[in-house]
Amino acid sequence: MDKQDISTHTPMMQQYLSLKAQYPGMLLFYRMGDFYELFFDDAEKAARLLDITLTTRGKSAGQAIKMAGVPFHAVEHYLTRLVKLGESVVIAEQVGEPGATKGPMERAVSRIVTPGTITDAALLDERKDALLLALNIHRGVLGLAWLNLANGDMRLTECPPEKLPAQFERLSPAEILIPDGLTLPYIENIAPPLRRLADWQFAPDTAARLLAEHFGTRDLAGFGVTGITVALGTAGALHDYARATQRQNLAHITRLVVERDTEYLQMDAATRRNLELTETLRGDSAPTLLSLLDTCITAMGSRWLRHAIHHPPRATRLPAARHRAIAALLNGIDDTSGPRNRADAVRALLTGIADVERITARVALRNARPRDLSGLRESLAQLPALIAALHGAPAELLDKLAASLDIPAEPRELLIRAIAAEPAALPRDGGVIAEGFDAELDELRSIQNHCGDFLLALEERERARTGIASLKVEYNKVHGFYIEVSHANTARVPDDYRRRQTLKNAERYITPELKAFEDRALSAQERALAREKMLYETVLDGLAPHIPAFQRAARALAAADGLAAFAEAARRYDYIAPVFTPQPGIRITGGRHPVVERQVDTFIQNDAQLAPTRRMLLITGPNMGGKSTFMRQVALIALLAHIGSFVPAIDAEIGPLDAIYTRIGASDDLASGRSTFMVEMTEAAAILHGATEQSLVLMDEIGRGTSTFDGLALAFAIARHLLEKNRSLSLFATHYFELTRLNAEYPECANVHLDAVEHGHRIVFLHALEDGPASQSYGIEVASLAGIPTPVIREARRRLRALENQAIDAGPQADLFAAPLSIDKEESPSSHPALVELAAIDPDTLSPREALEKIYALKRLLARETVARDTPPGAPRPTIVGMPP
Repeated sequence: MDKQDISTHTPMMQQYLSLKAQYPGMLLFYRMGDFYELFFDDAEKAARLLDITLTTRGKSAGQAIKMAGVPFHAVEHYLTRLVKLGESVVIAEQVGEPGATKGPMERAVSRIVTPGTITDAALLDERKDALLLALNIHRGVLGLAWLNLANGDMRLTECPPEKLPAQFERLSPAEILIPDGLTLPYIENIAPPLRRLADWQFAPDTAARLLAEHFGTRDLAGFGVTGITVALGTAGALHDYARATQRQNLAHITRLVVERDTEYLQMDAATRRNLELTETLRGDSAPTLLSLLDTCITAMGSRWLRHAIHHPPRATRLPAARHRAIAALLNGIDDTSGPRNRADAVRALLTGIADVERITARVALRNARPRDLSGLRESLAQLPALIAALHGAPAELLDKLAASLDIPAEPRELLIRAIAAEPAALPRDGGVIAEGFDAELDELRSIQNHCGDFLLALEERERARTGIASLKVEYNKVHGFYIEVSHANTARVPDDYRRRQTLKNAERYITPELKAFEDRALSAQERALAREKMLYETVLDGLAPHIPAFQRAARALAAADGLAAFAEAARRYDYIAPVFTPQPGIRITGGRHPVVERQVDTFIQNDAQLAPTRRMLLITGPNMGGKSTFMRQVALIALLAHIGSFVPAIDAEIGPLDAIYTRIGASDDLASGRSTFMVEMTEAAAILHGATEQSLVLMDEIGRGTSTFDGLALAFAIARHLLEKNRSLSLFATHYFELTRLNAEYPECANVHLDAVEHGHRIVFLHALEDGPASQSYGIEVASLAGIPTPVIREARRRLRALENQAIDAGPQADLFAAPLSIDKEESPSSHPALVELAAIDPDTLSPREALEKIYALKRLLARETVARDTPPGAPRPTIVGMPP
């Protein structure tokens, strides 16, 4: 809609446009009776996104009013669709009384729904967090703050700007807030909705004041935010935006957690994608590590598990404690008539647990529904049994979880007394407050409940008084209570009957006695609903002081569910407890890829050993031979160990690790204008710059995206850099067999291969890791398996034989490894007099004229040497123009 003075519009459109102007970029749902209407541009957009009817009715300021609407009782369905599409919605409700003013009924914004600030169960993915992320970059520092409004968890961190893609992959935010003045090319291509806020909202000083006021502290020193001013500024903008969308204080945000880079194993965005932790390379949710491990009973446990997979602690204390907890859960329990182990007992008890974490947030935000409270009540009733199942196990972590589940009895007793056994969906429907909780409500309900008895008694009396046997006393919502008499008997009605409605075959009447009862009954219903709403608010007030205890219990329930899922995976898939060792390296016996082994009938186990004297495994073998699977399984076993899970192996020892890097697969990035090879080199550069001696590096077929000799040269240089400079624990897969000579120069580089055998014209992959380099690549055989036409395969075999018979020195380039020393000599500065002269020049001491003279002298020297080299011995030396002979 074109911008113009809204005073030319109708009064109702003026009201609508005034509200709309406050929320640009959001859809405004404007309540009109039983519908939420959208007008003008919003109507067109909503009609397109929701596939609803777009109509035109009347005019305002000379423009046709485009409108579209959705029924109020189905609004959650439409909100869910819009949120999934990344849209934000403002809901304006009718708050005035009809006819109270001469103009349109008063309306006010009651709710703002954005992808990152939703708390309604109907709008949220129950097994995935919806994070609101704010970020800013100032003086080369990236500050991040994120909030899970559905549980009140607020965190912040600082890191270099180049780690932004990795942070996006780790956090997977639902909505992003950035300063209006921030320009960053990567930001514009991200998928989540992006909202720009005023730059001043990211000011650290303002943030410190607002957050200290929220937490009720003098300052934020106790939260450890000293020195991270950029992140603190983003936290202030984040809190301010979330509070504005909820239109109230965020009482359930009770802590501010600062994350440090050293807390978790570092994994960049490519590594998280390549290992297929929570999403496959095709973008599917399965088969992934998460889909394999997630047998959690509760949605809280699934969210805990997803977070754990993306946040493996670097220090081994917590994962080791989780290993001990899993071992305790797998042990049998004393009661032989019950579950076979403690994990089964815990999982059985978790079956009746609701989503306490999100219910607690809705209680704090005062938008919890009656069935949320009944679910909370039933969950609290399960806690004593869960405490008993966890307590006494030989694991300190389980004892801590049991202690966190110990909640005072008051909130449960309040919910038992106050909330009906099976409450209505909404307070406005009535039937939410339990009978006996409030005497006045019980009395009002009694009037309604005994209405039928009164009507039957009145009908019997009136039939006796009038002698009309067919007389009926009834009620409907349109006309209220009435006495119905057929036309044949209207002459016999008493004088105190007053006609209320005439039908085709009957008349309907009201009497003074029936009218008095109607007034009492209908007012009792309205008063009961009002009373019930007030009592419901009182119950929320009574629960508010217990929100920290509910949050603590919710975190314990989620962790217990996640650990029980780890135990279930260990039992079901035959996983073992890994051992953390202070000695550098990784030693795995009988390792398996956790996801791939569930997709095939038979999986071949393989050992892996990396140590200071064996820092790199140079892996060769055919395509489809299992090189990438082997590399990924080593990384996943290390990752599983660090998140606290048992691992798929016979035995596993994991030394100190600080990061996992992968360079696997190839795809272009058209949005950023990067070719496949450029993406490959960018990822390799990040590894070479970031990997340390304690990093696990996976390099798969580096250099394949360019010419053979360029790729071979790059692969050789990168492997040498990893061995000499980074000294990382590396798995380096390649088809360049020339690289297998590296172990002659570097003993810590070991050659291994995955073998295959030919059977006729077919190939059989053995998938077993053996020492030494592979004998051949079997590329043509793999192409045949892929369905390449037979004539093409025949031609390829013929060409291969010709190439193998051709001596390598007949080609335009020499062997990369043939004479490395000659290359060094050729490029030595001492090999040419002009270079020697140039090396002796100090440019800082030369005047411009002296520098020009030196350039001419160098040109003369270069020309003289060239002539001397090209002139045959004994031949006369030609004269050089500009130089003496």
